[in-house]
Amino acid sequence: MRQFFITLAGTIAGIFVAMFLLFAFLISLGAAAAPKNAAATGNILDIDLRQPLTDQSAGDSLFGSSGAAMTDLVRKIDRAKNDAGIKGIFVRANPYGMAPARAQEFRSALVDFKTSGKFVIAHAQGFEGVSPFNYMAVSAADDLWLQDTAGFSVAGVRSETGFMGGVFEKYDAKADFIQFHEFKNAANTYTQSDFTPAHRLAVTEMVGSLYDSAVQTIALDRALGGNSETPDIAARTSRLKDIFDTAPHSAEDAKAAGLVDTLGHYAAAREQAKSKAGEGSAFLKIGDYDLPEGTGPVIALIGGEGAIMTGSSAGGNPFAPAVTMGSDTLSEAISAAAKDKKVKAIVFRVDSPGGSAIASDQMWDAVIRAKESGKPVIVSMGQYAASGGYYVAAPADKIVAQPMTLTGSIGVLGGKIALKDTYAKVGYNVEAVSKGGDYVAAYSPDEPWTPELREKFRASMEDIYVDFTTRVADGRGIPIERVREIAKGRVWTGAQAKEIGLVDELGGLMRAIDLAKEAAEIAPDTKISLKRFPRPLTTAQQIEQLLGGSVTAGQNLSALSAIISAPETQALLKARNAAIASSASAQDKSLMANMPVIK
Repeated sequence: MRQFFITLAGTIAGIFVAMFLLFAFLISLGAAAAPKNAAATGNILDIDLRQPLTDQSAGDSLFGSSGAAMTDLVRKIDRAKNDAGIKGIFVRANPYGMAPARAQEFRSALVDFKTSGKFVIAHAQGFEGVSPFNYMAVSAADDLWLQDTAGFSVAGVRSETGFMGGVFEKYDAKADFIQFHEFKNAANTYTQSDFTPAHRLAVTEMVGSLYDSAVQTIALDRALGGNSETPDIAARTSRLKDIFDTAPHSAEDAKAAGLVDTLGHYAAAREQAKSKAGEGSAFLKIGDYDLPEGTGPVIALIGGEGAIMTGSSAGGNPFAPAVTMGSDTLSEAISAAAKDKKVKAIVFRVDSPGGSAIASDQMWDAVIRAKESGKPVIVSMGQYAASGGYYVAAPADKIVAQPMTLTGSIGVLGGKIALKDTYAKVGYNVEAVSKGGDYVAAYSPDEPWTPELREKFRASMEDIYVDFTTRVADGRGIPIERVREIAKGRVWTGAQAKEIGLVDELGGLMRAIDLAKEAAEIAPDTKISLKRFPRPLTTAQQIEQLLGGSVTAGQNLSALSAIISAPETQALLKARNAAIASSASAQDKSLMANMPVIK
């Protein structure tokens, strides 16, 4: 009887899982049946920057669309520039903030779109955040609206770093990290109580570079009381800094200063866009605007986003929202693109703050092998391509970054926080028994390092640093001595990285695609087919990932299948159907005779 109830519980669980899978399958069928190109239903592209924005799209999932992605936005805006059915763009601005490089790439896409003679209208319900990046994203609009009851609070760029060194000292926790070198400062938050000179210098120069880039960009877009036909950029820049220095401002003051063009509500701005587009115009959400595969020469687009880890890329669903950049997934994608005879060049989009050195080296090797196969590789950097993100980019033929991309951080760190003395304060004790070399205790969260163990760990970190700097020197064609001068774990903005040779060109994804065409000897005006690697996961693959990986998923699905097929389960289901049938009326019996039995 006990086994019967275990089987029954398994059957119920199986039925619920089967219902979920059926529901997901029906959703995917509905999505597949929906019309892919809705361009005929609207001629004003509608973009909402208030929603969460990732760098790359994972495609539709079991839980619906993965949301807006920067790479999709810029490609769609580029397509709309030459689409006769699209008359203009309407943007709903983010009132609070955007990642600097993403805001910069979006703004550049709008500027390029305007070269077609089409309009861009943007509306903001305030610029309430103090950073300039959300404003910069729409500063190039032909008509920039601001709700008249809102404010303009843009004041500058600020970076705050919390330090726990004093806390750990108070509680006798031993935070011990090895850093190569003084600018590899992520561990300082655990080991220090305030900025070291190197840490302060790096952050100060990074903040200054971001601020200067934002001010210069906005000054190009807004007349600020001057003549837009004969712009005096120096005067505009000075005027803009004065405005930021005296923030916050009212909507009326923002308009008087030339920061915005029109005061009014969202509905009125929408009507203005429809009036410019012409009679019968309608809005088309950017998510419904299709990106066709194309029929020209093929360029591979490979995307990696998030922390770099060994294994498969993961995340992007409600149970695992954090997206990771898996070395197996990306290496296989690069290899597949290199082996595809139709692929003429590879664009590798990287948006990662770093992660595992081992995983980074695996992807570095894949890029090297792709180049050896004769395929040019162009890297496009997103918001971040730092540490491991730069490691994987180093061997590319060309590297393209936005001026505000955070890159570099050529360095390595590792360490631990030993809590033995902290535990002692509350009477907790950890005892260990080990056999083998003394390095077996290296990763213990209880015991601090001995001087000998610390030196062994330091040597292993140094090996990684030597490998990293050597990879950069070889990939970039820079003498190793120069690499080690500009490395030391320092983060650079794209603008700074361009000056010191870590980046070849400033720009976004579309510039990287142009360079890929050039490297593949494809004429600039030739239409191309952009093929994504890896391909978006199928419904079955998403289910496998959701259940914990292909091996585990296969085991789970096999177990459920075995439970449902078991004689006990079949007997229970037949008995249930018979009971329902015997209690039904004669009319119900005649209907039930045509109903399927669960098998």
